[in-house]
Amino acid sequence: MPEPILGISHATSIFERISLCPRCPLWLILSGVANREFRERLKRRAKAANISLEPALVDGLETYYQLLTKWNAKINLTAFRLTPAGEDEAIDRLLIEPVVASRYVPETARALLDAGSGGGSPAIPLKLARPNLHVRLVEVKTRKAVFLREAVRTLALRDAEVETARFEELLPRPELHESLDLVSVRAVRIETRTLLTLQAFLKPGGKIFLFRGSGTSTVETEPPPPLAWMASYPLVGALHSKLVVLSKTRV
Repeated sequence: MPEPILGISHATSIFERISLCPRCPLWLILSGVANREFRERLKRRAKAANISLEPALVDGLETYYQLLTKWNAKINLTAFRLTPAGEDEAIDRLLIEPVVASRYVPETARALLDAGSGGGSPAIPLKLARPNLHVRLVEVKTRKAVFLREAVRTLALRDAEVETARFEELLPRPELHESLDLVSVRAVRIETRTLLTLQAFLKPGGKIFLFRGSGTSTVETEPPPPLAWMASYPLVGALHSKLVVLSKTRV
């Protein structure tokens, strides 16, 4: 957000901001303070997760989070408590986890489908961290899909598109069969039939990223062929969350 006086963005308190810009509206001053607090909190949470964030990634994550906060007050995009200055658990789950997971995206990966995208995490932070990915966000609820399109527009994300559908409804489209390198899943119940559907979109050697919390089951049984367990990686220690990776075996 543009500010009327050069230097106000560097002020560390409300009183300093008022002294720099006595005629600025209070909402603008408070917004600037909240934005600064958010960026500092985001960097602290990243440090706690042993990752560093490039300035451009910080900018993108902040823009996404603030847009999510604004829309969440109207259409309930996430159950997490969102405030302009940020909350540790929401930042960890919605932003830090996907950025940590981006380290495990193969360098050769180019196409990702996110099943049940909801408010856009993990797909949008993954896209911000790995801009070379073509991302397809699949969300059945119309209002959430509208938000996702607005997020794509606001963030100027290239090679990102939104499908208002259930991911199962994409199966009749032959151009999507075995076309993807990655499928990411968070807000979807993981059952054998779910995995069988999702693997149809993967190229041989493609991966399914399952974002799992401490109290979340992974799958009801062993993954069905042609899927196989590949690895499990810790994401955020404070949440005891992990990334479970399944791989589609090559025939």
